[in-house]
Amino acid sequence: MKTLLVALLTLLLVIAGPRTALQAAGRESVAGVSQVQTEMLSPSGSRIIPITQQPFYPELLAASQRWRDAPLSRVIGDSPRETLLNFYAVMARVNNELEFITKQGATQKGFFWSSDTRNHIEQAEELFALAVQALDASVFPESVRIDMAQEAAIQLKEVLDYVLTHSTVPITIPDQAGLKALNDQRSKGSETWTLPLTTITLSAETVDLDSEPGFLFSGTTVRHVGRMYRQLSHLPLAEHAFSSQGFYKSFVSTPGFLSPPLWYVNLPESLRGLLQLHLGDQTILQVVATLVTLGLYGLVLSLLLSRLLQTYRYWQAGADSAASSTLPWHQANASWYRVLLLFPLLPLTRFCEIFIDDYVNFTGVPLLVVTYVLYICYFTAAGCFFFYFFEAFGSTVSKKLVQWRGGSSELQLRRVSNLVMPVCRVIGGLVAVVMIYRLLVVLGLPPTTVLAFSAVPGLAIGLGASKLLGNLFGGLSIQTDRPVRVGEFCRIGENLGFVSKIGMRSLELQTLESRVTIPNAIVDEQTIVNFSRRQSGGDGTHTQSLLLRLAVTRKFNPDQIADLLYFGRLAVMAIEGVQEPLISLEEEATEGCALICHCLVAIQAWDQYIAMRERILLRLEEVVEQVHLSQRAIGVSYDTTVEQLERIPELIRELVERDPLLKLQSCRLMTIAAFSYEFNFRFHSHHATLGALKDAINRFNKNLLACFASEGIEIPYPTAVEIRKQA
Repeated sequence: MKTLLVALLTLLLVIAGPRTALQAAGRESVAGVSQVQTEMLSPSGSRIIPITQQPFYPELLAASQRWRDAPLSRVIGDSPRETLLNFYAVMARVNNELEFITKQGATQKGFFWSSDTRNHIEQAEELFALAVQALDASVFPESVRIDMAQEAAIQLKEVLDYVLTHSTVPITIPDQAGLKALNDQRSKGSETWTLPLTTITLSAETVDLDSEPGFLFSGTTVRHVGRMYRQLSHLPLAEHAFSSQGFYKSFVSTPGFLSPPLWYVNLPESLRGLLQLHLGDQTILQVVATLVTLGLYGLVLSLLLSRLLQTYRYWQAGADSAASSTLPWHQANASWYRVLLLFPLLPLTRFCEIFIDDYVNFTGVPLLVVTYVLYICYFTAAGCFFFYFFEAFGSTVSKKLVQWRGGSSELQLRRVSNLVMPVCRVIGGLVAVVMIYRLLVVLGLPPTTVLAFSAVPGLAIGLGASKLLGNLFGGLSIQTDRPVRVGEFCRIGENLGFVSKIGMRSLELQTLESRVTIPNAIVDEQTIVNFSRRQSGGDGTHTQSLLLRLAVTRKFNPDQIADLLYFGRLAVMAIEGVQEPLISLEEEATEGCALICHCLVAIQAWDQYIAMRERILLRLEEVVEQVHLSQRAIGVSYDTTVEQLERIPELIRELVERDPLLKLQSCRLMTIAAFSYEFNFRFHSHHATLGALKDAINRFNKNLLACFASEGIEIPYPTAVEIRKQA
């Protein structure tokens, strides 16, 4: 009778097809409650061996019991048997814990799980993390490695559910001794084992140096487990104590990491059904939540970037002159403001990535796209952040160094900044390049490939940018030897001007006509004439040498030359901004001499230089005219008596010294001319301007005429004598 029933059942299964046969799979509890197993056949007619009759099943029960006793053990084992059974038992327990948590939602109200349920969730997450470690996830890009490995672990568990319950041959999973025996039968030993009639392979030959030693599900298996799951997902599974049917579907259809939040579990069935409607691989809730998150992120990103770009707006004409003059001192504040604008993007981008991944629970290809976009934004923002950080750091260090040395001038800040800022910018640029390199690695490019790609532009730079390297080394030499500094007045080759900038590639010289940019390599080879005198300490004001040459075409006697030197020195010393004037004479090849003036002047630009030069030249011209006007001669007639001749010097002294700024130096009867006695007198004038001296001479001449008239002293008219020869 029993034989007849078995034959009839077999005939029905063959007629109904394999799907009905799979649906007739029996169940068995872990507690050992016996349950009638219905015999199943494969599509080819071979008998399917239930999992409870597989050779490894007793060890699977033992492994499950061990994980109940020690829930934080190690999934990865030293043999394929240990790893496979540990993984299968742990994933089954994770599924059981999640089902228990979901059932708890019917008894709890509110938005958050109770502490007891939370403990179950944490335990399930810890077990799940241990199980994921048994997968060789090095085949996935680093940015999505953990996420893809977690999805692959759940998919692999359901694939194993089907494979282990639909095998037509006994599955013997080798331990260390069994693997050694297999290698003895192979022509070449291997630390790999493949599950019979499948492509699921466990291997100890992983290329991931960060993975734990032992047998892992191979990278090939992990890469293709999604395809295997899609092929088997529509097939029913035989229910047994370790089955996890619907595990992956539940995982991808609900928010939250492994377990959905309590507020979602407590939603009405109809509403949950609506939210779980699929748009492609994602649910409506996941798509809407992701779009809202990315929209808010894009809004904040655009706002911060617009504020960042506004920091580069040009200063408006007519702006506060005081603010413009102190702009270099506030450059550090602007740089730190840019850093503060970029800094929120880093945690914000990371938060969006974690929120979409772990809370919204985006999965599959959409998760890859969103993660790649957010990682690109993150590392781009990180590169810009570090570049601006080092720029702000350099600005602050430059400012503090100037203040520490007791300086407060803009010129000192420019000098220190020209030394500190290029170094900080180079460091920031290198860090930004490292961020780009890291981004390429995170997106999945192998490090060796990235290095190979970076070698190509490196070779191009080495071949085509030799001049650039020469300029960089030249700039280093200039910054080290410091033949010139920013703000100094110098001659480089045929170019004369003020140094406005010393960069890593070139030097800028502000000439009278234009701004000249000279490559550092050329500057390093040129003869540099520096007219500036460097001073230690102080407020950083620097002085430039100024050499003037004024031709004196008048014929001066030695007394006048002495006066010229004396008053020239006084006049130049009285000019504001002139230091250490040196006045001397130099004989010219032609008739006359040249007045040489050398001094130090505090100037920083060409307009100041020209204005100072004009002021000194004009003042020296006035001194020459003053010396010329200070030497006077007057003639009196032969009718002048001896007493009158004796009184004339005193009269002239009295008239000269009526002006307190005039002082008579000498008055002598120097010439007895053909028709007069000529007195030569010389006085010193201390008038501030040439015009004041001329006014004083005008008053003196009028007083002299009046005095001579009252004294009866006559100034003769020019007389012509005609001599006639008598016939």
